[in-house]
Amino acid sequence: MSRRRVTTDVFTAIADPTRRGLLDQLSRGEQTVLGLARPFAVTLSAVSQHLKLLRAVGLVSVRRAGRERYYRLNPRPLHEVADWVGRYEHFWRGRLGALRDYLDENPT
Repeated sequence: MSRRRVTTDVFTAIADPTRRGLLDQLSRGEQTVLGLARPFAVTLSAVSQHLKLLRAVGLVSVRRAGRERYYRLNPRPLHEVADWVGRYEHFWRGRLGALRDYLDENPT
C-alpha cells in the first residue's frame, strides 16, 4: 500500500482486496495483527497500514491487552455500501429476469 493520505471513504477502503480479506477474517471474530497477516503474502507492516485505513473509516476497532492489539470488525459503515448497492437491485433483477426468460425460450 502506498503512503497516500488516509481517506475516510468506506468505498475506497473496501476497494482493496487485501482489506476486504482482512474484513472477512474479522467477521469471524477478534484477531491480532499476526493472526490477520497469516493468510496474506504481505508484511506485518503492510497489514498494519491496511488496518490503519480500516480504523480511519470506522470499519475496525482495536483494543489493547498487554502487549497485544486485538482488532474487531465494526460493520456499521458497510450500511452505506449496502444502501448504494441496493439502489441497483431493481436493475439487476430485471436483467436476470430477462436472461431467465431468454434461456427458457431458447434451451441449449
